[in-house]
Amino acid sequence: MLFRRTKSLVGLDIGSSAVKAVELRTDGKSYKVVAVGSEPVPPDSIVDGAIIDSGVVSDAIRKVFESNEIKTKDVVASLSGNAVIVKKITLPLMSETELSESIYWEAEQYIPFDIQDVDLDYQVLESGPAAEEGGGTMDVLLVAAKKEKIADYTGVITQAGRVPAIVDVDAFALQNAYELNYDIQPDAVVVLLNAGASAININIIHGDQSVFTRDISIGGNAYTEALQKELNLSFEDADLLKRGVPIEGATFEDADPVLRAVSENLLLEIKKTFDFFKATAASDRIDKIVLSGGASRVEGFADSLAERFDATVEPFDPFQAVDFDTKKLGEDLRADVAPTAAVAVGLALRRGDDR
Repeated sequence: MLFRRTKSLVGLDIGSSAVKAVELRTDGKSYKVVAVGSEPVPPDSIVDGAIIDSGVVSDAIRKVFESNEIKTKDVVASLSGNAVIVKKITLPLMSETELSESIYWEAEQYIPFDIQDVDLDYQVLESGPAAEEGGGTMDVLLVAAKKEKIADYTGVITQAGRVPAIVDVDAFALQNAYELNYDIQPDAVVVLLNAGASAININIIHGDQSVFTRDISIGGNAYTEALQKELNLSFEDADLLKRGVPIEGATFEDADPVLRAVSENLLLEIKKTFDFFKATAASDRIDKIVLSGGASRVEGFADSLAERFDATVEPFDPFQAVDFDTKKLGEDLRADVAPTAAVAVGLALRRGDDR
């Protein structure tokens, strides 16, 4: 969804546990990280993708810009969850003008919200073979986001003294980052799985086309909350322990069964998603899972994924094909932010004159 035109943008991933910012500079076809940073967001400031406390969220945005000396004001952010609908629809073959005139009417049949309450965007994916004149079909990717949710996110960006230029979708930002950093194999079915604090974004791509997306409203916070409850820990200690960091008062052996029980719940939801994809897609296989997000660092989660789905699981490195100046920015920073920066990198790749 385009708000205004600009050249270079800062990718801002507003998550429920942290805001992540990435600024890239392009030199021909190559990219360089100009600035990257993360700022924690207090628990319960953002719940199920809804901004509850706009003041503390805008403060976190302001801090991530100031502490990393990011001067660029224009920002691209993204949404996910139940306020966003992504659907692939098949329509009769028509011109771009005809499509733009009829898309709202077509969308009403597929969008479970009042069409007046959403901002709508679409992209033609491919056209089917045309039969006689006037025949043939075209696949169109339809994206609808609630205006109210867009206003919440653009509002905190404005409150932080920045300018919202584009609002994208988490799943597509992941795909942008993946296409930049990895070789696309035309026949491969790859799952981009971003496990955040309160949600898991899934984008299944076949070659370079997104064939299935879903957001699951459970994430890394479920581990923290379970450890707090079962082992009587503070939020901070539980958060450290779930990532395998030793703490006083509880061992990893104590945490292991709790973590496994939560992983089992997450894996069940992921399995439902994969089953639904396989039932509706031409392919019933998954070749690779590329894993990102803070919850991807939970001890044992990646191993459990590989075991359950019999697929290669690899960590998403959003800086693999990007020049990351470790002398200037630090090797430790790269290692620290890489697991959680995929969405922000994908957003930073957008340009103001993009569709």
